[in-house]
Amino acid sequence: MQYYINNIKKELNDLANLKRERAVIGMPATFQRVFSLLPTLFHYHSPELPGYLEDDIPFGIACYQPSDEIDEQLKKEFNFVSTSSNAIADISALYSMGSTCSIGQSTNSDLDIWVCIENNLSDTKKQALQRKCRLIEQWAEQQQVKLTLFVVDVDRFINQHHECLIGENCGSAQHILLLEEFYRSANLLAGKLLLWFAVPHDLTINGIIYPTYEECVKALVELQMIQRQEWIDFGSLTSLSAQEYFGASLWQLYKSIDSPFKAVLKTLLLEAYSWIYPENITIAHEMKICIQTGNLKNSDLDSYYMLLERISKYLIEIKDYQRLELVRSCFYLKVDEKLSIPVTSASWRRKILSQLVKQWGWSQQLIAKLDASHAWKIAQVREVNEVLLHTMMTGYRNLLNFGRRNNLESQISPQDLAILTRKLYASFEVLPGKITTLKLNISNNLQEDVLTFIHVKEDRINRAGWYVYNQKPILNAIIGHQYLEYSKYLVKLIGWCYFNGLISDSTSIFYHDGDERDNTKISKLINDLKQYFPIDVGAATEEQLYGPCEIRHLAIILNVEMDPTVGIEFEDDVNMNVLNYAKKELSLVGSIDLLYRNSWNEIRVLHFSGTLCVLEAIKALLNRMHKDADLPESMEIFCYSKYFATEIKYQMKKLMDDCVDLRLTTTKNNSTQVKPLRIGGSSWYLFFERLGVSFHQFESAIDFYGAVSNNKVQGRPLNILDETNELPKEIDSVAYEAIIQFFFEDTDVGFDLYILNEHNQVEIYRNCNGTKENMVKAINDFYVLSDDRFTFTTSSSVNFNLPQFYQISYNDAGEREIYLLN
Repeated sequence: MQYYINNIKKELNDLANLKRERAVIGMPATFQRVFSLLPTLFHYHSPELPGYLEDDIPFGIACYQPSDEIDEQLKKEFNFVSTSSNAIADISALYSMGSTCSIGQSTNSDLDIWVCIENNLSDTKKQALQRKCRLIEQWAEQQQVKLTLFVVDVDRFINQHHECLIGENCGSAQHILLLEEFYRSANLLAGKLLLWFAVPHDLTINGIIYPTYEECVKALVELQMIQRQEWIDFGSLTSLSAQEYFGASLWQLYKSIDSPFKAVLKTLLLEAYSWIYPENITIAHEMKICIQTGNLKNSDLDSYYMLLERISKYLIEIKDYQRLELVRSCFYLKVDEKLSIPVTSASWRRKILSQLVKQWGWSQQLIAKLDASHAWKIAQVREVNEVLLHTMMTGYRNLLNFGRRNNLESQISPQDLAILTRKLYASFEVLPGKITTLKLNISNNLQEDVLTFIHVKEDRINRAGWYVYNQKPILNAIIGHQYLEYSKYLVKLIGWCYFNGLISDSTSIFYHDGDERDNTKISKLINDLKQYFPIDVGAATEEQLYGPCEIRHLAIILNVEMDPTVGIEFEDDVNMNVLNYAKKELSLVGSIDLLYRNSWNEIRVLHFSGTLCVLEAIKALLNRMHKDADLPESMEIFCYSKYFATEIKYQMKKLMDDCVDLRLTTTKNNSTQVKPLRIGGSSWYLFFERLGVSFHQFESAIDFYGAVSNNKVQGRPLNILDETNELPKEIDSVAYEAIIQFFFEDTDVGFDLYILNEHNQVEIYRNCNGTKENMVKAINDFYVLSDDRFTFTTSSSVNFNLPQFYQISYNDAGEREIYLLN
């Protein structure tokens, strides 16, 4: 048995050395520098070295001694000379994980490192170590290396510790499956070996089968087969739970927003695992058995190679050859070895990939197409995007079905669930008026040389609306070519082109509406968008995703499609009221487009035209602002009228400012504020009420005052059933259309529950029994596992817009307060 343990140690060290050597092959010199020096930056702590802080900082890596070459490099680069052997070892080990050290590593790959510590470090020292990590990450960033360091306690998985979902942290979305990924992909950079690989896979020592992993470890120590201080133990994978599959698949959908090819592979791996459930033979277990039996295969236990093997075996078994081809393409693009480009000497990655491509029977044309992905244009990118999204959603749906078959409940916390699903909602949900942006990180340049916008009128063969082509407006050039995109409204189509990067300073723009060719209006709009809306903005924070959605940048675009000033009869000495111009009392605003980016980073367009467009636009805009919302960071009016553009812009700006101010400030005494407007010769009244804004027309003052005094205005967003069902006015501050909101208020015998649906209609339930936690979990599970979430005609569409939960409490002064329920 001692020979067995010694052999395991040799196998683990040999594999670690091999993978470390492979990790730097073909990588930039800056990566090699960071990768080789990283352990010493944690082993030593000195002012000469990156990451130094004047504090009690944990340092020293157990079982590690830098090589003479590394010490020489430290002396040369930092003028640092190491002293005699350091007895301090606050850090147990450094392990890389993910694609690092595997065939999946490319020059674009991030470097993810676990800084493994024992549980004897104080919270103060852990925080100090975190600060050191941030400094080292900044140093690596200066070398153009994306490094992320995770300080991980050895008891994180044993005691099931997890933090709220922040950045790369998956929070409660996955737990043991994260440990499985670590065991599968971890590679030792410095420090202790992983004990899990030394514990016999069948828990048998000298013919005795031990009932648990922990008892087997205890026996190894008592029999003096292992020295416990030489090993680091994150615990067993025997408790791999089916309940985690949903949260983990949701997490991979979340990751697919930025890394779609990797996320597709990981989602399908989860699906493959669920296929053999309740068996727990994961890739990590397979690796462990190979190491313990000396059967090193699978290209030297490469985690990404073995992942591809497992997924391929599963998809072939269920005869899903379409997704199998996609998986192979994703794997090929992830490895990023362009086989169509000759090289003088093939790397180990290239040799393995060449063998795989030959097995798959790929043509040279297909390989060349994938190798040219950096130059793909929008049509090819969208085609791949749709296939990827369909594949992700199919896998997600299959895992939901798996959950229902096994009567599982989601283990993910409500807060993490809200953050994950809202990020997915903002990225994937297909909604009227929403501009879909394609962010596959494939092509370097989607810009087009030429864009032609063509309008088709009603009663034509093609559906009415706007089409954009990447051809000049020449009949022979347009006929036979597929249009790039269609929209019923011009602003949305231009927005789609702009925010997807099709428009550059050198793009030639053409415009044809069937009656005239005039590039001026559309060119001016594009230039205004360039000046006003940046394409690349920071990602929405977790706090923003957890809170109500708010409008951040708003453009109010007037008269792009319908311009009443064209052909207008000018009159002298008239009162210049743009909504009631001259004797005919003509409104000079014929169409309004609201183009905005919100705090969830969605880009939306709302179009209004005709006589009531001003009223409809004001109502729609203000009902997307809850009472406690911040003012938009910017709000600008753009007017494209042939005449009176300056006057229209000025007066509409004042009207919009007044209305936004009324919406966000009229909260006192549950009162309804009324703003009269004269538009197109008719009298209208805007009602600024508790939960929204509405507009109504009255023939006379008597009708108006009677409606207000009797509270009989039709179409009000709040419909209280009786006097006892009064809604707490504090709810007004966060009431927001387009999302379901639950409000809990404690009572002596339980709690009251107020529900606002997507239209701010109210349901009230008094004196509910049970616990709020169970109700929140039950509501989330209903939305999570319900078939109703697949809301559209295709099986790949999922409604990710889950409810928000609030608690109503009382402060010391007896006043109600409202806050998000975690």
